[in-house]
Amino acid sequence: MEATTGAMPSGVSWLAGLDLRGPDAAVQVVDRALAAARAARATDLHLQPTKQSCELRWRVDGVLHPVASLPAELAPRLTARLKVLSGLLGYRTDVPQEGRLKTGTAEGETRVSTFPSLFGEKVVVRLAIGSGPYQRLNELGLPDELLGRFTQRLEQTSGLLLVTGPAGSGKSTTIYACLREIADKSGGTRNLVTVEDPVEAVIDGVTQSQIHPAQGFTLASGLKALLRQDPDVILVGEIRDKETAEGAFQAALTGHLVLSTFHAGSAAQAVSRLCDMEIEPYILRSTLAAVTSQRLIRKLGEGGQSLGRFPIMEWLDPGENDVGKTILARASSTEIEQRAQAAGMRTLREWAELAVQDGRTTPAEVYRVLGGLMVR
Repeated sequence: MEATTGAMPSGVSWLAGLDLRGPDAAVQVVDRALAAARAARATDLHLQPTKQSCELRWRVDGVLHPVASLPAELAPRLTARLKVLSGLLGYRTDVPQEGRLKTGTAEGETRVSTFPSLFGEKVVVRLAIGSGPYQRLNELGLPDELLGRFTQRLEQTSGLLLVTGPAGSGKSTTIYACLREIADKSGGTRNLVTVEDPVEAVIDGVTQSQIHPAQGFTLASGLKALLRQDPDVILVGEIRDKETAEGAFQAALTGHLVLSTFHAGSAAQAVSRLCDMEIEPYILRSTLAAVTSQRLIRKLGEGGQSLGRFPIMEWLDPGENDVGKTILARASSTEIEQRAQAAGMRTLREWAELAVQDGRTTPAEVYRVLGGLMVR
C-alpha cells in the first residue's frame, strides 16, 4: 500500500521509495518526517489516526498543512516509535502522556504529547525552536519605536519584563532574543541564569537549567535557588502559577532584572491576571518594567504568497502615571487598556491596521490571527 501525499510539495519527496510494509517502516517514517518538518521550519508535527488512514500534518507560519496520508495500520507503530524516543510508556494507550525527545544537538529539546482518541492515540510533536533565524532583537522585524524601548529596558538592573500572548505567538523567540542581546552587550560582566521548561535554545554565556518536577525541581523552587547564585539577570521560562509569580516579583524587587513569559490575551489582561494571582497592585506598579503582548502575522509577498511572519506587539508601561494609578485602583483590564491607550499605547488591532495599510499583510490574515480584533 502506497502513501498518498497532501498539497505541500515537500510531502512527496521525503516519502519517496519507502516500503511502508517493511519491518523498519516506522523508524524511517518518524526520522524522515522529523527531518522534513524541521527543514520546512514547522513548529508542530501532528500524527492523527482516523478510521481509514493516519494523517500527517505540520504547522508552518501558524497554519496547519496536510502533508501525507499513511496506511491506518502504521499509526500505532509510529506512535510506539515516538514513545520510545521520548521515554513514554508504550503500554499505556488510555491516558495522555508528555515527554521530550532529545535532539542530540545544541537545539534544545523537542516535546512529544500523546492523547487517546477514537481511532488511536493522536501525537503532537512540538519542535524545538533551536537557534532559529531570529536570534537578535533587530532581526524580529519590530518597529524602531518598540526596538528602542526593548533596548532601554534591557539595560536596567532590576524590574520584571513580561512578554505575553497565547501559545504560538512567538513569546519564546522574543524572550530569547532579549537574553542574547544582554549576553552580547555585557561581554561576560553580568551573571545570566535561567530556569526553564523546557530549554528551547542554548545561548552562549548563559547558565540554563531544565526543571524536573518529579524530583521537586520546579520553576518556583528553581527560582528560589537561583537567587543564591549571585545572578544579575534571571529568565523564568514561564509564569504559570501564584508561587512562580511571587518568586519572579520578589527577585525583581531585590535588585535583579527578570525576564519571563505569560499567557494572556493582551497586555492589560496580563496585569489583571497577575492581580487575580494576588500580586499586590503596588508591587505591579513599582516592579513591572514593561508588559508586552504579541501575535505573529504572515507577510504578504509577491503574488499574494506568504514570506514568513512578523510580530505585532502592544507595549504597556506601568510607569506611566495614569496607567499606574489605574493599576493601583485594581481597575478592570478594559480600564487599564483605555488609560494605556490614552498614554500612547498602540493596541494589537492598531498595529495590525498599520500593517495592512503598509501592504505587509491582508485583512483576512489579521482576522485569522486576531479574530474579533480584526481591522475595520
